[in-house]
Amino acid sequence: MKRFERLEQIRRLDPERDYLEIYRLTTTFEFPWDYTRALELALYRTYAVPSIGRLLAQTAELTDRTQKRYDDTALLLDTIVEHGFTGDEGRTAIRRINQMHRSYDISNDDMRYVLCTFVVVPKRWIDTYGWRRLSRHETAAAATYYRTLGQHMGIKEIPGSYEEFENVLDAYEEANFGWDEEARSVSDATLDLMASWYPSPLAPLLRKATVALLDEPLLRAFRYESPDALTRSLVRGAVRLRGRAVRLMPPRSAPHYARQNREIKGYPNGYVVAELGSFPVPGVRGCPVPHKGTSASAPVE
Repeated sequence: MKRFERLEQIRRLDPERDYLEIYRLTTTFEFPWDYTRALELALYRTYAVPSIGRLLAQTAELTDRTQKRYDDTALLLDTIVEHGFTGDEGRTAIRRINQMHRSYDISNDDMRYVLCTFVVVPKRWIDTYGWRRLSRHETAAAATYYRTLGQHMGIKEIPGSYEEFENVLDAYEEANFGWDEEARSVSDATLDLMASWYPSPLAPLLRKATVALLDEPLLRAFRYESPDALTRSLVRGAVRLRGRAVRLMPPRSAPHYARQNREIKGYPNGYVVAELGSFPVPGVRGCPVPHKGTSASAPVE
């Protein structure tokens, strides 16, 4: 297979009808590394909304059990990509996601914003750092994929097109990004986790490099010092250089799913989808926010 042959395959598909196949080809063949990094950044962005970051701090899932939360989130989302929305494994993953979210009072606006990050952040990342830009077919298919996921999660007023997802995200961040001490603790724990994946002497350098990839609204919200121009240029240039190198490599002959990533540390002997994630009980330790019946998420059978 030639380097752009799979893109031609994608262009022969219908983004509305074949959105799952297109999204799977894009994420597991064309951009598995980029999608992993972009979805990490997508979730990280949500901490800068105080209502989201504060809740995550209160659950302690991302401060005391950071690696497990990372693993479980990646594996649950990965299961849906691999098995779809109607297969038993995919339905189990959606049910687990809904069970966890339903234990908290999360506004529909916050849920919809998180969904928007999954659509918008990967496109922006790949268009900047990937070995090629996302095609219109891939962009439209991603919007349909996450619109479908949002419907299974009971989210209301989901955007339709990519442009609508982008507009909702930008407006929500402009209105809601802000400082919160508890959200900052979640951010710090996440940066520490990412640094822990590499030899400890490199941790300070890796944390600095990660911060250099953040945009100014995120830096302001978390009150991080802006990296100097040289550091930012070197880090971002290195990631762009990686994309150019990948462009020269032969295309993948087999899919690469998130469960194969070296960053997944907690399940060396495998895992059961139904056992992933947390099992919070409203009002007790591990779930400090009593559920009042206003959560956006509800199980969709």
